[in-house]
Amino acid sequence: MNQQIISAAAQGAAESANPLVPNVWEMGVVLAGFAVLFYIVVKFVVPMFEKTFAERAEAIEGGIAKAEKAQAEASAALEEYKQQLHDARAEANRIREEARAEGAQILAELKTKAAAESARITEQAYAQIESERQAAVVSLRSEVGTLATTLAERIVGESLSDDERAARVVDRFLADLETQSAGAAK
Repeated sequence: MNQQIISAAAQGAAESANPLVPNVWEMGVVLAGFAVLFYIVVKFVVPMFEKTFAERAEAIEGGIAKAEKAQAEASAALEEYKQQLHDARAEANRIREEARAEGAQILAELKTKAAAESARITEQAYAQIESERQAAVVSLRSEVGTLATTLAERIVGESLSDDERAARVVDRFLADLETQSAGAAK
């Protein structure tokens, strides 16, 4: 009996065991499983992937937009910085030129003041020298007059205590000295 079962199974298996023809029930179960799996993937997994892709695309596009905006702001800031630097250099040059002109003006004023001060000091020195010379002449005249009077008194042998007479004698003596010195200078 076992033998008959085995031979019947072998015979049934030989008839339906063609490896090129698939089993209909197996194909139905596989197709039903595939359809359920396909439905789950299409209904739940693909939308999640699409949502994630959309978020990433938005993030990348937003990042690119932010980067472009930041680049534009940086370019504008750079241009503004360059303009400010140019303006600052121009202002510095203008201030430098004004300082040079002001320095030259101050130097000219100081030279003028120094020349005026020098002329004033020189004039003052000449006036002081002249006043000292006048004082020396008066002092010398007085001393020369006294000496001349004393000498004349000794020579003449009489007293010249009269001021008017003494002044005439001194004037004559000085006039004679001047003529002698003027003659010797020629």
